[in-house]
Amino acid sequence: MSLTSGLDPALDFLLNGFTNASGWQILAYTLAVTHITIAAVTIFLHRCQAHRALDLHAIPSHFFRLWLWMTTGMVTKEWAAIHRKHHAKCETEEDPHSPITRGIETVVFEGAELYRVEARNRETIEKYGHGTPDDWIERNVYAKHSALGVSLMLIINVLLFGVLGLTVWAIQMMWIPVTAAGVINGIGHYWGYRNFDCKDASTNILPWGIIIGGEELHNNHHTYGTSAKLSSKWYEFDIGWMYISILSFFGLAKVKKIAPAPRFDREKLVADLDTLHSVVANRYDVMAKYARSLRQAWAEEIAHIREKSSLEASMLRSSKQLLQREPASLQTSQVQQLSEIFKHSAALKTMHEMRVELAAIWERSHHSSDQLLAQLRDWCARAEASGISALQQFSLRLRSYA
Repeated sequence: MSLTSGLDPALDFLLNGFTNASGWQILAYTLAVTHITIAAVTIFLHRCQAHRALDLHAIPSHFFRLWLWMTTGMVTKEWAAIHRKHHAKCETEEDPHSPITRGIETVVFEGAELYRVEARNRETIEKYGHGTPDDWIERNVYAKHSALGVSLMLIINVLLFGVLGLTVWAIQMMWIPVTAAGVINGIGHYWGYRNFDCKDASTNILPWGIIIGGEELHNNHHTYGTSAKLSSKWYEFDIGWMYISILSFFGLAKVKKIAPAPRFDREKLVADLDTLHSVVANRYDVMAKYARSLRQAWAEEIAHIREKSSLEASMLRSSKQLLQREPASLQTSQVQQLSEIFKHSAALKTMHEMRVELAAIWERSHHSSDQLLAQLRDWCARAEASGISALQQFSLRLRSYA
């Protein structure tokens, strides 16, 4: 029974709307509708439209377009264009919302404004917005009258819940600017853990992508940008991928691409062309495992380094992290810091140099497959003859890629 029962019907409607819902019911509704919005953004705008990782049937596609029109007012072409530019110009001055160049506070607290500014850049929209919906309803309703949809959502919420519908609507309007523009674009390039040392600063915020639909796994996404599945490790969960799998089961979605999963032939004694192709396709996995081998080598060498040198403990700790990073991303001062470490550890110096050599194999696009295979075999032979346990074990795993 409503707490305002017995009041004038008009006042009762103003306070409770048609539903006379309790506070818990309104909270449940708010959580449900904001989660649907998150699902629409990650499945439709992000994975389907911006990256073409899947195709959607007309039914979910039109539903997501309608829902986003009513709950965000965002235009598909603008969103896809800005996000594609973010990937193309990541962490540079041209990146629309990089916390590396603009500052973490700016992106977290003013992320929505950064989006609006870039949406007014017609060069961005025309260059990166190709292939998005361009039918009659997109041109004449969704793009032309974006404010009409959110106004309609406001009316619906007030009719359902009375004055509390204003609060529900305000939360809906804030949900994407806070979670996507602020958390993902800001924190997702500033704080968290990294499975892969890709060339930008992207991080996985949490291993369980539920609240923001799987977008929490942002480092995984930047590593494999066109993958419809954002989880990578066995302990990671991507709820957006779960929804896509359900849609696929009912024939409402078709997955076009997911990140490659490495396979191994432990009986293989010599690297062949299949090994080469697998290593190139799984190069991020290869380098992630190499970073693990570097940690093993560090654990074996650290005692000797401390005995031979008077380096500070803080420098040793930070150098451990630097060793695992992509050499090309190191600053001059960091390179100098590692040089001090290498004076006391030939093994770590060798592993660092061979990491650069290994990465160069898949960057030599002008070489033939036979040339690259010869380089890979030579690399494995030198690694296994190095006398460095961690490097030898890594090489055995490397040539078993199949």
